[in-house]
Amino acid sequence: MSEPGALPSTLTLDDGKLPVVLTIAGSDSSGGAGIQADLKTIEALGIYGASAITAVTAQNTMGVSVVHAIPAEVIEAQVDAVFDDMSPVAVKIGMVGSAEAVHAIARALRRHGAGEPLGCAVVLDPVMVASSGASLTGSPAIEALVGELFPLATLLTPNIPEAEALSGIRILGELDERAAMACAADALAALVPQGAVLVKGGHAHGAPADLLRSAEGSSLWLEAPRVEASNSHGTGCTLSSAAACGLARGLSLEDAVREAKSYLTGALRAGLDLGRGSGPLDHMWALRG
Repeated sequence: MSEPGALPSTLTLDDGKLPVVLTIAGSDSSGGAGIQADLKTIEALGIYGASAITAVTAQNTMGVSVVHAIPAEVIEAQVDAVFDDMSPVAVKIGMVGSAEAVHAIARALRRHGAGEPLGCAVVLDPVMVASSGASLTGSPAIEALVGELFPLATLLTPNIPEAEALSGIRILGELDERAAMACAADALAALVPQGAVLVKGGHAHGAPADLLRSAEGSSLWLEAPRVEASNSHGTGCTLSSAAACGLARGLSLEDAVREAKSYLTGALRAGLDLGRGSGPLDHMWALRG
């Protein structure tokens, strides 16, 4: 297994074919998050990346100025087009933004057998922000996300604020934040009947640790040194995409998550410094030597 900050070691494929990972997410014009971060991650890890765009944004490291939501039927058509021709072996879902878009994505994924035991893996990063930039907490979009996409997820990757909002369990500020994370992970696991939950602990006080709660009910704490980086835009997108790549290569869920964390650590440690705000990671850190 790779050490933190090392390039994942299983990039070559014996049959010479590249598996396809489909990312379904919004576009970030600055390239730091969303579709752009996903595709950079996927390609850096030796996989072929395809995409279905849910929203187009005008944004940079200082913030978002314009958002244009893609019609649900166009999102669905993009997903169908990729599955009909390229047969992706893993799907990563990021910002969706509306209940209509969730319905469209769920229809398309079910039509192609994604998330089923013998179908392609689905990594769901529950970004709780609408295409307008507003919080989706308690909205029809979140209800649709939980009801339609959670059941298809192989892996759910909420950060602590997302885990709190989805589970209703307070974590930050509790005397034992890890115990609260475990309770939240158990609550979320009930919503992801076929998959695992990775509660990302970067927001927690003290040494950071992520909690991987498997579909079978076991829990594993994944600890790593905190990387002090002022430029961390797109970390959630990057981790979930990297995990999807590991699953696409046939790694176990635990190994896929460990290698995703290792890749993310390297991208943070590279110290890319672009823009005047919270800048992007260096997704190509290993390729630069």
